Amino acid sequence: MTRQKKDPQEQVAVRCMVLTVSASKEYDTDQGGTLIRELLEAGGHSVAEYQIVRDEYSQIQHWLKIAASRADIDAILINGGTGIALQDTTYEAVRDSLDKEMPGFGEIFRYLSFVEDVGTAAILSRAIAGVRDGKPIFSMPGKTGAIKLAMDRIIIPELGHVMREILQYR
Repeated sequence: MTRQKKDPQEQVAVRCMVLTVSASKEYDTDQGGTLIRELLEAGGHSVAEYQIVRDEYSQIQHWLKIAASRADIDAILINGGTGIALQDTTYEAVRDSLDKEMPGFGEIFRYLSFVEDVGTAAILSRAIAGVRDGKPIFSMPGKTGAIKLAMDRIIIPELGHVMREILQYR
């Protein structure tokens, strides 16, 4: 993470890993992963790693462990696998890897989805966020509308603040 200026509302450039969880997407067809990367870069952040992984608990856990151990990754953003279908395992993989959960992320995401986008179908989302080994993890649905909502309304505005809170006591 690089610091751009020094003041109480200090801006930080966060180096991120982007994971797309999907059994069918390829790098050239991954609109969700592409959108996340574009929005991060437009927000002054960078992408240190981008991967597409199968929606399998062990695969997601594997990449979370890698991200947690890498010094060049400050935060992990995941899209896909957050629904209630049997094969959707992202929520469990993320939840089981967290040191601390940020329940407000999922709550606010579902609220905004309800109000601005999908109505009561928002209850089907299992968006989750938290911290593992001092690195925030944000997991959101894989549809581009949901990604744009999460990134524009929650993640990009708060990512620097989340990082400052995590780093405050190091």
